[in-house]
Amino acid sequence: MMSPRLTGLADLPPGVERPRYDRAALGIGILHLGLGAFHRAHQAVHTDDALAAEGGDWRILGANLRSRDIPEALNAQNGLFTVLERSVSDRARVIGAHGPAIGGDAAAILRAACDPAIRILSLTVSEKAYGIDRAAMDADPAHPAVAADLAQPQAPQGVLGIIVAALAARREAEAAPFAVLSCDNLPDNGALLRAGVLGFARRRDPGLAGWIADHVAFPATMVDRITPATTERTLTDVETLTGHRDLAAVETEPFSQWVIEDHFPQGRPTWEAGGALFVQDVRPHEAMKLRMLNGSHSLIAYAGQMLDLPHVRDAMADPALTALVRRHMQAAGATLPRGAGLDPEAYAAALLARFANPAIAHQTRQIAMDGTEKLPQRWFAPAAEALQADGDARPFAFATAIWLAWLATQEQAPDDPRGPALLDLARKAGEDDDTLTRSVLALPGLAPPELAGNAAFTQAVRRILTHIRRDGLRAAMATELAS
Repeated sequence: MMSPRLTGLADLPPGVERPRYDRAALGIGILHLGLGAFHRAHQAVHTDDALAAEGGDWRILGANLRSRDIPEALNAQNGLFTVLERSVSDRARVIGAHGPAIGGDAAAILRAACDPAIRILSLTVSEKAYGIDRAAMDADPAHPAVAADLAQPQAPQGVLGIIVAALAARREAEAAPFAVLSCDNLPDNGALLRAGVLGFARRRDPGLAGWIADHVAFPATMVDRITPATTERTLTDVETLTGHRDLAAVETEPFSQWVIEDHFPQGRPTWEAGGALFVQDVRPHEAMKLRMLNGSHSLIAYAGQMLDLPHVRDAMADPALTALVRRHMQAAGATLPRGAGLDPEAYAAALLARFANPAIAHQTRQIAMDGTEKLPQRWFAPAAEALQADGDARPFAFATAIWLAWLATQEQAPDDPRGPALLDLARKAGEDDDTLTRSVLALPGLAPPELAGNAAFTQAVRRILTHIRRDGLRAAMATELAS
């Protein structure tokens, strides 16, 4: 017999954790764009902890700009969903921080953002959805959503357009602006989003841009929780543990980290109750995570795809690849700022244990998406810094060669904003490894000029790439470990 849908808390089994507050007594204070699995496993859980600790009108109105599936699932479940923590023994927790959800209705999202009750607008929308030119630190007028919203600013459909239109309406109504909180894996994400919003606003109304610059906070954040894609097994295991069908359930690891710049003029939830760390400068923590965790994740992703290792845990069961991942973490750790209270060695040890968690089925294919958006901060910036400091850039060259070798095997454009361009470059280069290396690294905004133009680095990449394509990745890995 089919289990009942999750819609309430009264008939949950005793072992299932549930909200420790009266949901109906607390109002909405956060509008969150991007109801993906990561948000539901991370910010929503921290907010649930904050509400349990001190209450407050800080529940979340979630919204997706395009997809309707998760908003519809949440609305059918009165905003409730289950977080399944995978470890030696699985643990289910029902989250109550969410209220209503909006799916695929930009006008409704804009109306919600204009509501003075919303004091924080947070986002997890992926790098490519912002429409920001990272190199120029400006809105990208060539981005389809940005171009469309500049043409019709009163009916925005994209991230920057909605934020600017809502702030313009609040300025006109003399209502206090919300803080804009990016929770995406972007370097210096607060400053980047601020630059994108200001760039869009300047093109619409320079006076509005000045008001935003003076009055709107864009706190930086660093987020970390491995969250694999939800599968049928996720849903089945949640149903077994809770006795209910939950079409918005997510699975994740026990570990969770959130480092936040404490700049919220209209207040904020007590996120520290859930373990969030508030700091004046997020950048050192962000660099450690991007370079050590995300950088090694990308190495695992492309090597895993080449070696037919579908999950991160499979890669970490491979001794040779694990040794190279450890080497990559050490090289990345050497580029981090000193005196910032970081412990790269302890962090690397914790990462290796997390990656090897046999209960987490994190797909290498999922991590391999959007490489040109991720690799500049994960590999290429630290590689350039290592070269400048006469450090060891070899691990970054090795990772780059694996990525290029993987690109050369693709018969269709990879899942990447520059996928067609990458496929075109790979086809034009053919078997010419030098051309493939130079042409891809020369893509605007991908690698710093001092790295793309460094003969020693590009030659190292080319030699490793040739070794991989001639003898296979296993042979190239053995050579690396023997050197």
